Amino acid sequence: MSNSVHGHDVIALMVAQGAAIIKPELISLMGQQFGLSARYHTCSAVDLSAEALLQLLTHKGKLLDTPQGIELAAGKQCDH
Repeated sequence: MSNSVHGHDVIALMVAQGAAIIKPELISLMGQQFGLSARYHTCSAVDLSAEALLQLLTHKGKLLDTPQGIELAAGKQCDH
């Protein structure tokens, strides 16, 4: 069975990164940190690929897709 990683852990990874990161590099970093076969979940979705998780978090306004890369949206992280 593959590893299921919560989206909060990806947000924490981005906080530790400290700067915007282009999507392919972020997906590679997620693979290094959580394993290439990892699946992802959030409070509202399960069994997501890395790409699908990033799309969901962007759609929910937690991540921003900027010209510099993916970055955290200020004040939009979960507080639970």
